[in-house]
Formats: sequence, C-alpha cells, structure tokens
Amino acid sequence: MRHLEFQRMRVTLAIGVVGLCATAYILGAWQGTSSAIKDAPRPVYAKTQCDEAASRAPSNASGAPSVALVTSSGARLDFQAHHRVAFNESLLATEMIPPCQLKYSEYTPCHDPRTARKFPKAMMQYRERHCPTKEKLFRCLIPAPPKYKNPFTWPQSRDYAWYDNIPHRELSIEKAVQNWIQVEGDRFRFPGGGTMFPHGADAYIDDIDALIPLTDGNIRTALDTGCGVASWGAFLLKRGIITMSFAPRDSHEAQVQFALERGVPAMIGVMATDRIPYPARAFDMAHCSRCLIPWNKLDGLYLVEVDRVLRPGGYWILSGPPIRWKKHYKGWQRTEEDLKQEQDEIEDLAKRLCWKKVVEKDDLAVWQKPINHMECANNRNADETPQFCNSSDVDTAWYKKMETCISPLPEVQTEEEAAGGALEKWPERASAVPPRINRGSVSGITPEKFEEDKKLWAERADHYKKLVPPLAKGRYRNVMDMDAGMGGFAAALMEYPLWVMNVVPSGSAPDALGVIYERGFIGTFHDWCEAFSTYPRTYDLIHADKVFSFYQDRCDITYILLEMDRILRPEGTVIFRDTVEMLVKIQAITNGMRWKSQIMDHESGPFNPEKILVAVKTYWTAEPAQKQQ
Repeated sequence: MRHLEFQRMRVTLAIGVVGLCATAYILGAWQGTSSAIKDAPRPVYAKTQCDEAASRAPSNASGAPSVALVTSSGARLDFQAHHRVAFNESLLATEMIPPCQLKYSEYTPCHDPRTARKFPKAMMQYRERHCPTKEKLFRCLIPAPPKYKNPFTWPQSRDYAWYDNIPHRELSIEKAVQNWIQVEGDRFRFPGGGTMFPHGADAYIDDIDALIPLTDGNIRTALDTGCGVASWGAFLLKRGIITMSFAPRDSHEAQVQFALERGVPAMIGVMATDRIPYPARAFDMAHCSRCLIPWNKLDGLYLVEVDRVLRPGGYWILSGPPIRWKKHYKGWQRTEEDLKQEQDEIEDLAKRLCWKKVVEKDDLAVWQKPINHMECANNRNADETPQFCNSSDVDTAWYKKMETCISPLPEVQTEEEAAGGALEKWPERASAVPPRINRGSVSGITPEKFEEDKKLWAERADHYKKLVPPLAKGRYRNVMDMDAGMGGFAAALMEYPLWVMNVVPSGSAPDALGVIYERGFIGTFHDWCEAFSTYPRTYDLIHADKVFSFYQDRCDITYILLEMDRILRPEGTVIFRDTVEMLVKIQAITNGMRWKSQIMDHESGPFNPEKILVAVKTYWTAEPAQKQQ
C-alpha cells in the first residue's frame, strides 16, 4: 500500500515539473513575440547618417567595424567572429579603394572605344561587347564629374538634364535641325524630336496610333532599335507602353547615357553578330526610325532576329529609308533605283517570314507577325528561305550568334489560336498567371508557385518601404533588380513612378525572363562576372536578392560591387538580401567604397537567418582635371 502511494507521488511530481517547464517556455516565447510586434523596425535611410550606429561600433582585430544588427526589441546582435585565426581575420580587412582618374568618368568596360578599335568593323563586330580580361579590370571607383548634380525628378527629367552631368554638346550641334537635344544655359532640353519626327515624338506616336491601336492594352512592351536619345520610348510611357531602347556607343556620343539621365529605359547595344539579349516572343512592337540597320542584307539576318523577339501578332514599324523614297531620295543622297530595290527586298523578306503588311502611309510602314505558324508552315515550299530552325532553343541569347532561320512558335491546334497562349491586356497581365507558366514551359514553376511569389514580394515591398522611406516618395526613377526571378519585385512597385530593369543571370535556373515580359515588364540576360551594358551613374536603386551567394564561387565579388558602384548614382541606394555571413563580407568591402550601410532584420522577424543590408553610396566627385595634374 505504501509502495503504491509512493508511485503516485512520483507521477504527480513528474507531471508538475513538466507543467512548470511548459508554462515557463510559453511565457518566454510570448514575451519575445509581443515585444517584436510592438516595435516597428528601425529605418536606416538617411543621406549622411544611415551608418551612425555602425560608426560607433567598436573595431575588431582586423580594423573593420564590428557588424551588429539592431533588432526590433533594441537588443544588439553581434555577428562578428571574435576568436579567429589570422588567416580569417585578413579576409574581412577593409580595403580602401581609391578613385579612378577623371578621364574614366564615363568608362564603359565592355564597350570601351579604345578596345573596340581592335575588332573588325564588318557586321559592326567592333560595337559588340568586348569585356576586359581579369588582369585588366579596374580596382578603383569611377568618379562623377566635378560639378555633378542629382538628376531632375520624373516627369521633369523627360525634358531636362544637367549639362555638367553629361558635358557633351555634339548631339545638340549635329542633330540641331532634327530637334533631338538643345543646350539652354546649365541644362539640356529634349524637345522630343528625332530624325524622322522633327516635329516631336508625341505627334509621331499619334500618327502610329492612327494606324494601329496603341492604347487599348494589347501593346505593352516595345523595342526601339537604334534609339537616339530614346524620345520615342519616353513619350510612349504616358500611353502605358514601356520600351527597351538600345543604341551602340558610337559617334553619336552618349545617346544612351542621355536616355537614362532622362529616366527612360535604355541599354548600350547593337545589331551585329550576336543575338540581342532578350528572350523569344518578348515584345509586342518593334520600331526602327532611320536606324541604319541593313534589313535587306545578310540573308535577312537582322529582320529574322526581330522576328525571334516579336510576340505572335506583334508589329514591326519602319520609318526612314527606304519608306517614301520617291519624296526623300534627294535628301538621303541616294538614287531612286537603289531605294526602290531596298524596299522591294524588305517587302519580299517580310512575306517569306509570313508577315502581313498592315499599312504604308506617308513616312510609316507597318507589318504584323502571324499569331502562329500553322498556315505559314503548311504553305511553304521545301526549299524556301529562311527555313525554320531545327533547334527549339529560341530563348538563349547570351553570347549566342544570330541565325538566318525562323524561330519556330509553339504548336497550336487551330489557325485562330495564339501560339504560346493569349495574354491579358495591360495592366491585368502584370498580375495574371503568364501563359508560359500555365503551359508548363518553365521548369519548376507552377501557377501555385507564381501566386505564392506574388504574395511574397508584396510583403517584401511593404517591408522595404519601412526600411527605405524614399522608395514610397518618388525618390527613385531608374531601378535595377540584379536577379529578378519572375519579376515579383517590379510588380510590387508598380504604383510608384519608376521602372525596373529586370536582370536574369545567364545560366541561372529557372530562366523566367520570358515570364517577366509576359507580365508586361522589361529586362535582359546578363552575367554579373562582367560589366553591364550601361554608362556610369545611370541607376538610382539596385536590388540584389542572393546574387552574391550565386556568384561567390564564380568570380571575385569585389568586382561585382565595383560594377554596382559604377552604375549607381551618387546618393543612390542598394538593398541586399542574403545570409548574414555574406552580408558581413559585402559590408566589409563597401566600407572601403565610401558607402554607408546597416544590416536589418528580415521581414519575418529577427529569427530568420536571412538578413537585409541597406547601403547608400555617398556623394563625392572627381577633382577638376587641373588639380589632378
């Protein structure tokens, strides 16, 4: 009997101890959670003071400031390793990176005119990307000109830019009659003119709108080949159309730089031997206004490439030679016979691509790509050129040579069906499940995953607005997402007056750049081990989601950060998302690049191992050339 009572006491005691432990655990968890919810995350953005906490932190043995995370509850979490061997200490030592010379203030590493001279001029090969070898990479900071000012804000920037930011008068003189650009005191003014629209891009676009509908939501993404200062793309924006404009770095000095200074999407690029870096079926409309591309030469190579990137049912618009040659042949200083032959050859090539000529009126001619290839394939002769490509690898476009064969469209069941699936009208297409995903064309991405991604980025964008208040105040215009995924970051920022260059790293999986275009956004393929095809100081905000974890074993991340510094404007912002270990490495490097930064909590709270590093490039400029000498 006594033995039985003793056993009952033991059981009761054990239950009591377990109960007390459980109660203490629940109370502790509740207290931590409630305090985290109670306090909002600390914003870190300030032009000159965003790293005050870091500057007050004690230094470690390597001389780099200790990296501490200020959590929402006010506690400081120190992620620095304090007991390391000397080898590891040297890895995080701050290298103070010096400024480059003033003569490199407009340096474009992969489009350097001095390097270009070494390559053949045939087919514009010398204007293509030719990047420096590892031994020739600059380990210095590209400086802003001595009197650099922050660009005008949008929409004023569409019409004005500071002369000191891009001190080139050449275009204002060379293109004076065509109204490209004018110098007015300390600024440039962009009247909106162009070679074939001296009365302004707005009126020119109205002429196009009279021929094909531009404002019903069916046309959202456009491509401008040989864009000048991108006035066509600038004035399409108010009609809900976003344009990828490109032009080479050539005798028309800084034309792409002017476009980006205006807040208009643009890249350095050329139709030469490589495919342009965009996926198949990307653009609803393509445009050439006296772009001087030999469409009728080289077995139609360049028009075949336009066909690759045009969506089924997309339009190609041509103005300038040879259109309306009977009126303009004397001004173009060409013979009537020569111009007539060129137009006849373009017309014949367009027919062999199965395009339909929609209209030719005054200085404009418009063709339309078929919505599928069913009729085209059935009615072609076996020996007719260009033939259909044997390969279905139509999206690959990073250092891949152009081909003189037609990129096949996805198969359809009827002649009325749009190849690859029909798109929603803009703006609904930004949030609708893209056809590529609905059809299972992108490995590993389902409609359910797309919806989850859309929700995830909406939450992240809300968190970014708390960390970087200027994001919601129109401070940023030109934005870049270095690894854009499905374009969720761009979609989450649609309400703001900005545009996003969505970059998909070459070789990454899954390749969703085609999905991004189907959502109505623009982007490009790129390898971040090389420099981007743009001028210095052309982006206000850069977003890097686990980019450095992807590239850490591929190339030196210091050079990726130097490239980001090159393309980021003074007082521009970078948002990094990565592991704490990677962010500590990034912060150690950027401390030597005149950046201010702070590591912040993940949107889900302080217990998530992924963190956010918000960095601001400080304002500084080069010394005048006389002082440098």
